[in-house]
Amino acid sequence: MDVKEVRKLDAYLKRVFSNPLIRVVPHQKKNDSADVFIGDELIAVLFVDDEDGDHSYQFEMSIKNLNGVGKLDPSGVRKLDAHLKKVFGNPKIRAVPRQKKNDSADVFIGDEFIAVLFVDDDNSYQFEMSILEEDLADQA
Repeated sequence: MDVKEVRKLDAYLKRVFSNPLIRVVPHQKKNDSADVFIGDELIAVLFVDDEDGDHSYQFEMSIKNLNGVGKLDPSGVRKLDAHLKKVFGNPKIRAVPRQKKNDSADVFIGDEFIAVLFVDDDNSYQFEMSILEEDLADQA
């Protein structure tokens, strides 16, 4: 990722999550990824995705050790919802159970779909958000 991409991703994530403390920091040795911090805490990794000729980015955040959360049933989704609100500092973010599925949930900010939560194992979850090149078009 070059400096221009990192700046656009940084601005985009600050806008989407309404959190000015988000920072995107490129990896020193890998030019296809960057770390995402809120303040001094590393929260996620961004990867370049050039599959199928489309240039996009994958935001991946692992969530571990949330006591009392197993499958993504309504109770588990509520606990993950509270966790996401706390991590991102945004009361408008919300996790929503999927109908007839307890291995994943949708994540919205307001009415806008932004990501999917997947169960990795009993104590681990994966927050995955795709960022398209066109999403960054309006970013400085």
